[in-house]
Amino acid sequence: MTIRVVPSVDALKHLVGQEIGVSDWFLVTQERISQFAGTIEDRQWIHVDRDRAERESPYRTTIAHGFLTLSLLGHLMNQVIDVRGSRMSVNYGTNRVRFPAAVRAGSRIRARVALDSAREVSDSVEAVFSFTVECEGSEKPCCVAEWVVRFYPE
Repeated sequence: MTIRVVPSVDALKHLVGQEIGVSDWFLVTQERISQFAGTIEDRQWIHVDRDRAERESPYRTTIAHGFLTLSLLGHLMNQVIDVRGSRMSVNYGTNRVRFPAAVRAGSRIRARVALDSAREVSDSVEAVFSFTVECEGSEKPCCVAEWVVRFYPE
C-alpha cells in the first residue's frame, strides 16, 4: 500500500475522476463486532451469538453491522491519502450507502477509494470520495458509499 500525498487542499481538484488507491486488508474480528454492538446498543443475535448464527443464519457465523463497516472508512482512507496543508477535515456525511454483501466475523476487508469531485465551499474544499469496500473471498463488495469530507486549509 502506498499513501498518496496531496501537497495542498487545492491540489485535490487535480485528482478528480481518479482512483486514489487501495487500503491494506483489515481484519474484522468477533471482538470488534461485539464491542461495536455494545457501543450502538444493537446486540442482535446475528452479530453476537455465534452458536445461534451457526444454526440459523444463512452466513453460518456472526456478521458485522453494516454501520461498523461504514465507520471504518476513515481508518481505511487514512491508509490511502494524506492531504497536506489542511488544519482540519470534517466528516460532512455520506451519499448512496449500500451493503451488498455481509462481512463474516474473521473476514478481512479493504477499500478502493476514488475522488468523484472537489469544490470550494465557503472556507473549505468539499471532496466526495467513492468507496468500494471489498471483503476477501466475496464476489460482491460489502459496502459501497460516497463520503463527503470538508478540508479546511491552514
